[in-house]
Amino acid sequence: MRVLTGIQPSGDLHIGNYFGSIKQMVDAQKENDTFAFIANYHAMSSGNGGADLAKLTMQTATDFLSLGIDPEKATFWVQSDVKEVLELYWILSAFTPMGLLERAHSYKDKVAKGIHANHSLFSYPVLMAADILLYSPDVVPVGKDQIQHVEIARDIAQKFNNEYGDILKLPEFKVEENVATVPGTDGQKMSKSYKNTVNIFGEEKKQLKTIKKIVTENVPMEEPKEYESCNVYNMAKLFLNENECIELQERYKRGGEGHGHFKLYLHEIIWEYFRPYREKREYYMNHQDEVREILHSGATKAKEIAMPMMDKIRTLSGIKY
Repeated sequence: MRVLTGIQPSGDLHIGNYFGSIKQMVDAQKENDTFAFIANYHAMSSGNGGADLAKLTMQTATDFLSLGIDPEKATFWVQSDVKEVLELYWILSAFTPMGLLERAHSYKDKVAKGIHANHSLFSYPVLMAADILLYSPDVVPVGKDQIQHVEIARDIAQKFNNEYGDILKLPEFKVEENVATVPGTDGQKMSKSYKNTVNIFGEEKKQLKTIKKIVTENVPMEEPKEYESCNVYNMAKLFLNENECIELQERYKRGGEGHGHFKLYLHEIIWEYFRPYREKREYYMNHQDEVREILHSGATKAKEIAMPMMDKIRTLSGIKY
């Protein structure tokens, strides 16, 4: 089964990114034909560009390789290295009703949040449709807020197929219902936009300082504490097995420890969990040419799928003469 996912280069990764999508992606490559690309064209729709975008692209590639994306098991590349996606984007635009884009939730939400309205932001779903349809995946894992984009891709594909035959494969979306919502330092969903993240990589002292800011109840040290609604516990349990969770619950129930003790414990388990990933990241940071070679090799593999598909589409659409 072919699984495809795109990742925007958006800066420092946090543990919400890891448990919300990266871990599932790493696990998926063990059993599936996994295609994963860095969506740098999409990043431009939100105002990223120039040297910053180039830097973020390499940072994202380095981080994902460090966290377990295996170029021997997955096809991993940068979106802009396969130009056929832009050609398909334009062709699919001719099969995309304006009303379909005007109903896109993502465009409305981003404009409401103050992102400047432009054509790339408005036509984002068409480029996403090209990203998907070019590689004929069976499944596209998404968050609930991205389901509509896969549905739009299916609608566009059906219109194209109605004109030229059964050419574009209609993908299914997959939402990981069992993926935990990772709380941020303020108890809301962890998100850069809320400025409540605990980053995966960075200085140990800075991470500890962030963890100490996690909002907790004010309970005397000697008294028992509620763990189920505690932001520290709900973050910690992501890293613990069943027995370790029970042990931590008992510490909450006994009393005699303050939330500061639990915050120190959380810092220790997070720091230890990501230790091998930090070591791997240090290697890739010192071998950026190797990262580029991996991305270029991935683009070559992606083109082996993209080019025959585009050759067929060019013929059908009359571009090839």
